[in-house]
Amino acid sequence: MFVEETLPDLFLRSVFLSSIAIAWVICAVRLIGLRAFSKMTAFDFVVTVAIGSLLAGAAQATSWTAFGQATLSIAMLLCVQYGVARLRQSSQRFKAAVQNTPVMLMRDGEILYDALRTTRVTEGDLLAKLREANVLALSEVRAVVLETTGDISVLHGTNLEDRLIAGVATRS
Repeated sequence: MFVEETLPDLFLRSVFLSSIAIAWVICAVRLIGLRAFSKMTAFDFVVTVAIGSLLAGAAQATSWTAFGQATLSIAMLLCVQYGVARLRQSSQRFKAAVQNTPVMLMRDGEILYDALRTTRVTEGDLLAKLREANVLALSEVRAVVLETTGDISVLHGTNLEDRLIAGVATRS
């Protein structure tokens, strides 16, 4: 790529390639939209991690071919993510094929141990999430949901609207 492999050359290459790669990602995300780095689905998370890895590869490229492949791969991943998001919007069948169903882990103060076992979440993990959500008593908890992204949502308070848990699988 560059003629000499001196320390200044390595530094300049790093600054130059990193700057171009970051600018490329910013432009691509501006075209695709803010959802590009969302974590709405497990697929979105995988794309975000892959883009980070490719960005690092682009910044460390030792040839223009390697740099071009990394930046083109970033664009392709964002395009695929865009296409998958559009298909999820327009097709319930496709959405069901690519997206997990959220799972209820706790309901109305009762821990659903079968759901914990099925999802491989420990009671300790669940209790840690309850503490994180400032739950002071299990009886305050209306629902705990393992979301499609792997995040755990804790819903607590005096009542819970059914719409908030529509589509959540209850395994007990």
